[in-house]
Amino acid sequence: MSLIIAGRFQTFPAAESAAQRLFARGFVEEDVTLFFVNPSGQHARYPVGGDVSTDPGASGAPKGAGKGVTIGVVIGAVVGAAVFAVFHAPLLVSVIAAGVGAYVGSLVGAMSHTNKPKAVSHAQEPARHAGVLVAVHVSPETQEPAATVLREAGGMDIERASGRWKQGRWSDFDPLQPPHPVSEYVHTRA
Repeated sequence: MSLIIAGRFQTFPAAESAAQRLFARGFVEEDVTLFFVNPSGQHARYPVGGDVSTDPGASGAPKGAGKGVTIGVVIGAVVGAAVFAVFHAPLLVSVIAAGVGAYVGSLVGAMSHTNKPKAVSHAQEPARHAGVLVAVHVSPETQEPAATVLREAGGMDIERASGRWKQGRWSDFDPLQPPHPVSEYVHTRA
């Protein structure tokens, strides 16, 4: 595993400027890479897109749909029986009313059991913010100068990582893993 220091920048020109500063400080091109990190939820980990296989807020929907079908069938059957008794309508009307009640009940039940999004607090922020990441392959002796250059160049969220560095890039970077901030360079959010 390799020691890596990285910093996030808002634009490619700012990241390229930081890379130039690293080169001026003696870092070589094989040890510096730039790449864009997509916003949370947009990493296409699944064929249909997204970062997770299911929406966590929808986990209770099947249970709610089951309850809704049961309640809807009962209400629909009662309405159908009342229509049958009062208007002498055919029995088919009762069956249709029960079916419509089941359908509407399943929709209402599923929707009532989904979790509504809560206001995002700092504790619930995404693990990693979008932006251009400048990653530097460092040694224990060069990690502090690399972090200093990234911070002075305007880098945010300066982090230390352990990963695979192959052919001049951070080959096992995972955008879903939370960064491990370099404590003296933690960026405070307003």
